[in-house]
Amino acid sequence: MSPHLCALLNAKAHVQSQSAHTITAMPIDWSDNIILAELSDEPELSEELSAIFERLKIPKRPAPGSVRETNLAPASATEHEGDLPSVVLNFSSVSYLNSSHIASLLRLRKRLLECHRSLVLCSMRDETWSMITLTGLDRVFHFAPDQMTALATVQLRDEQRESGLQG
Repeated sequence: MSPHLCALLNAKAHVQSQSAHTITAMPIDWSDNIILAELSDEPELSEELSAIFERLKIPKRPAPGSVRETNLAPASATEHEGDLPSVVLNFSSVSYLNSSHIASLLRLRKRLLECHRSLVLCSMRDETWSMITLTGLDRVFHFAPDQMTALATVQLRDEQRESGLQG
């Protein structure tokens, strides 16, 4: 076997062993009210953002008068919205954002704002932060320098929001 072919086969084996050890980090429930997602770089990033958004969907009510609707106790969308968690997104492993990622982040933000929940982005790398500032999104999202600060920020905001609703 030629040395060139051996080198190619070794490189392929190395890549396969590396990809076998790569595990997509899915969001975890930090508490009852907070989801923490340690995001990965592409190609997993798009899937992770979609999975988080899917978790934040409110179950749709059946059409009025339908058979399914008559069997359910009355419930408003706001009852389900109160059950939704706030979200912390850790970008420490993300090196690039494209327009699809930005659109997903804006959808997440809109959904959480509708439910009076917080979204905090943290641990941005320089290249990712450059994209955020270039697009003006540094004035749209809330940021924290690290994961612990982001979690504390979300907890404080949620406590303030809860005390404001009770008062």
